[in-house]
Amino acid sequence: MIVANALPPAELTATTIRLLCREIGFVNTARFLNQFTTGSGDYTEERELLFGAATVDEIVAEIERKRSSGE
Repeated sequence: MIVANALPPAELTATTIRLLCREIGFVNTARFLNQFTTGSGDYTEERELLFGAATVDEIVAEIERKRSSGE
């Protein structure tokens, strides 16, 4: 039977991050951890500022226009 001592939260976090980085790499560790963090801001407000009343079709058309013109 394996007996583990309970680590303080900060030490547990640091140890776990080091372990994940070693086993799956930095990028995948960051991707994994991002699944458990909450975003910030107001998505609805930001979307309104970025896209206004544009439809999905209008946004796609704008993306395609910019791609074809090299922007």
